[in-house]
Amino acid sequence: MNKTAIKNFAIWARNKLIADVRYRAGLVGITEQGIQTALPQSDATTEFYDIGTATPYAISGQTVVRQRRNLAEAIRRRAEDADYSSAYRYIMEEVAYTWFNRLIAVRFMEVNDYLPGRVRALSSESGKIEPDLVTTPFDAELNFTAEEERTVLQLKQDNKLDELFRLLFIKQCNALHDILPALFERRSDYTELLLNLSVVDQDGVVWRLTHDIPEEDFNVEQGGQVEIIGWLYQYYNTEPKAQVFARPSGQKIRKEDIPAATQLFTPDWIVRYMVENSLGRLWLEGHPGEGLRANWKYYLDEAEQEPEVQAQLEEIRAERRTLNPEDIKVIDPCMGSGHILVYAFDVLMQIYESQGYSPRDAAQSIVRCNLYGLDIDKRAAQLAYFAVMMKARQYDRRFLTRGIEPNVYEVQASSGKYPYEMGNFLLSKEHQETLNYLLELFKDAKEYGSLVKLEQRDYVGLLEVWKYTASQTAENVNMVLWYSAVEEIVPALIKQATVLSQKYDIVVTNPPYMGGAGMNGKLADFVKKNYPDSKNDLFSCFMEKADSLVKLKCYTSLITMESWMFLSSFEKLREKVNQTKTIINMVHMPYLGKGGTSLGINFGTAAVIMQKGCIKDYWAQYEYTVYHECDENGVPFVFPTKNERWKIAKQDNFSKIPGAPVAYWVSPNLIEAFSDKCFGEYYECYIGMRTGDNARFLRLWFEVSSKLIAFCNATINTTATKKWIPYLKGGDFRRWYYNYDYIVNWFCNGEEIKENTRKVYPQLGENLGWKITSESEYFKEGITFNAISSSKIGFKRFYQGAIFSNASHAILSPSVEELNYAIAFLNTKVVTTILELITPTINFTPSDIKKLPFRDIPNEIKALPRKLAEESVFLSKADWDSFETSWDFKRHPLVPPRSTADE
Repeated sequence: MNKTAIKNFAIWARNKLIADVRYRAGLVGITEQGIQTALPQSDATTEFYDIGTATPYAISGQTVVRQRRNLAEAIRRRAEDADYSSAYRYIMEEVAYTWFNRLIAVRFMEVNDYLPGRVRALSSESGKIEPDLVTTPFDAELNFTAEEERTVLQLKQDNKLDELFRLLFIKQCNALHDILPALFERRSDYTELLLNLSVVDQDGVVWRLTHDIPEEDFNVEQGGQVEIIGWLYQYYNTEPKAQVFARPSGQKIRKEDIPAATQLFTPDWIVRYMVENSLGRLWLEGHPGEGLRANWKYYLDEAEQEPEVQAQLEEIRAERRTLNPEDIKVIDPCMGSGHILVYAFDVLMQIYESQGYSPRDAAQSIVRCNLYGLDIDKRAAQLAYFAVMMKARQYDRRFLTRGIEPNVYEVQASSGKYPYEMGNFLLSKEHQETLNYLLELFKDAKEYGSLVKLEQRDYVGLLEVWKYTASQTAENVNMVLWYSAVEEIVPALIKQATVLSQKYDIVVTNPPYMGGAGMNGKLADFVKKNYPDSKNDLFSCFMEKADSLVKLKCYTSLITMESWMFLSSFEKLREKVNQTKTIINMVHMPYLGKGGTSLGINFGTAAVIMQKGCIKDYWAQYEYTVYHECDENGVPFVFPTKNERWKIAKQDNFSKIPGAPVAYWVSPNLIEAFSDKCFGEYYECYIGMRTGDNARFLRLWFEVSSKLIAFCNATINTTATKKWIPYLKGGDFRRWYYNYDYIVNWFCNGEEIKENTRKVYPQLGENLGWKITSESEYFKEGITFNAISSSKIGFKRFYQGAIFSNASHAILSPSVEELNYAIAFLNTKVVTTILELITPTINFTPSDIKKLPFRDIPNEIKALPRKLAEESVFLSKADWDSFETSWDFKRHPLVPPRSTADE
């Protein structure tokens, strides 16, 4: 698949289609500056528009006039919630992507000979410039009226190929409504008015689509896949996504920008891994001897388990033996363009065929019974719908004429303005309450998507009653207006409620990624209320949502950011996972800086398979994949790698580590170390002072007269005569001895700093500890470490007479000998490894240091590390003092003394 060609075309086509649509809108007096108004001489078939000139212009024809009015009304409605310019741009973009979706769909169908009339609509099998539809329009089974036939013949006679093509393409799209109604909506609306395609222009969308992207990329018999639909959708959104992320700092992501901001196409091998290890595993557990395993390249066989665990697994497998293919329910709650659903279709087809089903019968059952999907983005939902239908058509030639609709839907929002309060006219009280509940619940569904939480109600019964209600409404005048406002939205709300209220055997998805900083107020409040343990990102909220959708002992499969595995902000989520789920296996793709990840993105990810329900002592498998072990498409050269980074681990052990990180690589000995006492039981760790105004209160030591500085052994009493005190402010990475360079104005025990703090923070009163923290511990001897370090952490000794800061925390002990032993321990490679485990970010806090496993040993054994630490501190101090930046500098070590007196 030529992804470069696909990307270049999709980005270019979006801009071209938008420009063409805007041009057509301008021809009828609708521009970004405003909507021209009709003049009084307008009649039913002709409207004249005041364009600010002496001569008005007209458009004629009932259809065109109606389409123009509908376009103007659509923009005005949209402008009720936004400014006119934004509304105009939104409608133009919507029309452009509607035609983009249809063009891609028709191209896929014509290449694979799926069009009902089997006449190519965009190209010619013989290689002619004009499409076969233009050459032989009456062979395409489009049911022309007599008037349309005359128009077609006249346009052909006049050689108006572009006008003829547009007429025929619209006719083809309207005809496809009968077999693909969710994508090809039959509406003679402004979408058709704004179509501006050409088959003659070699810089037009049709020409570029049929010539820039190799035909074999669309052809399933030549190795092409429906996957190309997803890549086109991904690349079409390239510029909108970039615009969202280029927004000013602090600006939240708008509701309409959420799809572009969170959309990320899932590579094929990851999709296969997730589906094979969830759906495939579910089936193989009950049907192990059917040979399906050989088809699944990314399936991971179970690690060897202990007898007690094996017994539990056998019980689950016994239950799976009664499972029939049509019983399996699979959902992708954020399906995007349907890539995951399409591969799930393939796996289900293999399962059905292994049970003796014909491909035709299996395809029908899969669409009816097995696959479900939702997405907030209309264009993505349309493409997912199309992809599933095309997959079924691949196995059943007559599928498109069978009237079977897939259970994949765009998440619809109600306006919340349609309460049903008509008494007992047609709906029972229970159904009235359920309908009103849905109208209220889904009014902000475009913000929350599948994260909406539903009560268990009779949604199936409501849908059946609604169908009857729809047929009876006209008999009651009071119901007509109300029904006309909700006739389209209510069935959609009931269907999505039904999908979200069911339990599934498999939940598999690539959820949206959006941190709390990007969420608008409404979305942020929603996740805080409904997903308090995972509110920091949408992907983690979907981890919880997946758990609520899946049946007990069944599987969830998600690709997530790796942050949930380590960061403290996800600690409660990890606790919930450890208590309620079992990690079966994981592919971890960390971010390694410049090289990115094996997915080609600049953040680490993890594809994880989990079973609902905790199986104690289960050995899970962890596959570690990095970009340089993959080809140009991110596909691993070897899977699983089975190198030193391929691990098996017990999930139970994670809880023994502070913060419960998913540290699958940690050795049993290190995990056992956490059962000992911790460092904080022997040493005190403190956060230091924040001056509140460093520019005012801090100086480098050589910027101040030495007479005003207490260089050593300062105390509270010293501050009565010395204005400046050594200040620990972090500095560059260093071990053993602190690099003194800053001093702080602590005259009269910090009188100026304290006064300034009271002034800036009057709410503190005399309680200044929030800013001037740990004041009682100032001037003591201890060990310091940087609060932030982009490299390794270093622990440094400092001597009596200094003040530590919030950037350079302090570890204290009444015994100098114990400080030497502590720094010997802290500067070991073991501690560095442990801190990388429990503190995976660049931030280090006293609480992190207190969590370090620590074992006290007899004094006679401590003697050697104390001595080595003392020598290391001495050498580090000598090194620091050999440069002029030290206030104890005497002579550079490479410069020989001039005389004995210089020594």
